[in-house]
Amino acid sequence: MYLIKKQGFWHKWRVLRGAYLLIIAKVIGTIVSTIKHSAYHSYKIQMVQPLHLVDQPPDDAFLALDNVDAGIGDTVLVMREGNGARQITQIKDAPIISMIVGILDSVEIG
Repeated sequence: MYLIKKQGFWHKWRVLRGAYLLIIAKVIGTIVSTIKHSAYHSYKIQMVQPLHLVDQPPDDAFLALDNVDAGIGDTVLVMREGNGARQITQIKDAPIISMIVGILDSVEIG
């Protein structure tokens, strides 16, 4: 169980089956597309880079749908779990794995 402070409030998040369901990341770019899946039409697609500790290797950047109108340079909370993302979009068969669900004001380690 992890505690994350978001907009002045502490939230509890859990780890399931050794995989992190929520990742703290930095938005590094916006994807522009002329043709995209119908489930993506009301969302921006952002490129995010997971944050890492100094002594750990960085993870690869990945795409995430933006549910909170984040901008380049924002530190965000990304849900990496398809079922939760599909519940947010309310599209049962949407091909979604990652969704930005919050913008973090600050991150403290320690």
